Amino acid sequence: MSEISSSRPATPSAEAELNRESWRVFQIMSEFVEGFEKLSRIRPAVSIFGSARTPVDHPWYAKAEEVARLLSEAGFSVISGGGPGIMEAANKGAFEGPSPSVGLNIVLPHEQAANPYQDLAITYRHFFARKVMFIKYAAAYVVLPGGFGTLDELAECLTLVQTGKGRRIPIILVERDFWQGMLEWFRDTLAKAGTIDEADLELMQLCDEPEEIVQAIFRHYGGRGFEPSPEEQEILLEL
Repeated sequence: MSEISSSRPATPSAEAELNRESWRVFQIMSEFVEGFEKLSRIRPAVSIFGSARTPVDHPWYAKAEEVARLLSEAGFSVISGGGPGIMEAANKGAFEGPSPSVGLNIVLPHEQAANPYQDLAITYRHFFARKVMFIKYAAAYVVLPGGFGTLDELAECLTLVQTGKGRRIPIILVERDFWQGMLEWFRDTLAKAGTIDEADLELMQLCDEPEEIVQAIFRHYGGRGFEPSPEEQEILLEL
C-alpha cells in the first residue's frame, strides 16, 4: 500500500476552508479581548450556573434569584450565562441589587435567548472562550441544578482547581437532594478506582440556604480580601 503524499497540493475547497479557519482565529481573539477588557472592572464577582430549562415558577428559580440578590447586596457582581431559566433568575436577582448583573451569552441554534436583566452583556460564539471568562473573574462558583452545560462548567472549574491551573475558590453546589447522588458516585466509584483523590471531594461543598451560601464565600476568604494574590494572578494569567 502506497503512502499518501503530504506534499499533495490542496484543492481549492480545502484552501478556502483553511482560510476560513485562519480568519476564525481573529474572531476568537476578539472574544477574549472583549471579555478581558469588560470583566476586569466588575470584581469581586460570583459565577452562578444552572439549567436554562427551569421555569419561572419553580423553587430553584426563586432560590437562584434570592442568592443573586444577596450576593449583589454583599458587594459581588453576579455573572451568569445570560439566558433563560436559572441564568435569568441569577441576573434578575443581581439586577435588583446594587452590584452589576453580567450575562455571558452564547449563540446557539435553539434554547438560548438573552434575558433582560443584564447591566453588562457579552455575546460569545465559542463555549471555550466563554468558560474562561466564567472562571477567570470569579471569586466563587455557585452551581444550582442543571444539565449537560451546567455539568460541563462544573467539571471545567473542578479540573482547573484540581490541577492548579485555576486558583482555589469556593465551589458551592445548591440543592442537596439533586447533587447528593453525584457526590456519592464520585466518592464510591471515582475515588475508590483511584481516578480522583479523596481530597478532591473537598473542592466542593453543599449549601441549601441562600444566606449560608454567602456566608460560605466570606468564610473561605476570611480577612484576606477577594482580590487574587500575586501568586494567584500568575495562575490566572495561564488560564
